[in-house]
Amino acid sequence: MRISINGEQVEAKGASTVAELVERYHVAPESVLIEHNGTALHRREWSQRILSEGDRIEMIRVVAGG
Repeated sequence: MRISINGEQVEAKGASTVAELVERYHVAPESVLIEHNGTALHRREWSQRILSEGDRIEMIRVVAGG
């Protein structure tokens, strides 16, 4: 299944939910905010949000520092 991650067309690598997608792309869950088709998701929603062909995902890395 092809989806868009941060504007780039990619393969979902067999992921069927946002949580699986984060895992397949080896992203640390505590370091990223996810937007699915324009809707910001709370981390607890990731496992319930089903992916479909053509979905748009934005992964925003959270960085702290001083």
